[in-house]
Amino acid sequence: MSEDELSKMIIGFAIQVHKQLGPGLLESAYKECLYYEIRQAGLNVQKEKPMPIVYKDVKLDHGYRIDLLIEEKVVVEIKTVEAFSDVHIAQVLTYLRLGNYKLGLLFNFHTTVLKNGIKRIIN
Repeated sequence: MSEDELSKMIIGFAIQVHKQLGPGLLESAYKECLYYEIRQAGLNVQKEKPMPIVYKDVKLDHGYRIDLLIEEKVVVEIKTVEAFSDVHIAQVLTYLRLGNYKLGLLFNFHTTVLKNGIKRIIN
């Protein structure tokens, strides 16, 4: 399955979760529900996947974690903020670069309508 096909499915699941729960919860609640939906669809999903930093020849386990990684292809980062900042986008870009992934989805569940809180990020 391509990254584009996966992203359409993941966005659909995220919209479903947001419609069910609405805004106002913690990131962890949305992450768990989205994780559940993705698993129910039979997709391979990893939650809180460690993302080490490689500096020269040294691998540093610095505590960075990808919220969700789907099919070893799509990085999902979940936020509940007033608005995305450059730091949020940079975080996803860093995960994409470090893991050599092509596509990231940044979701802000702190919106009235989730489609206003979705950002596709391409490496």
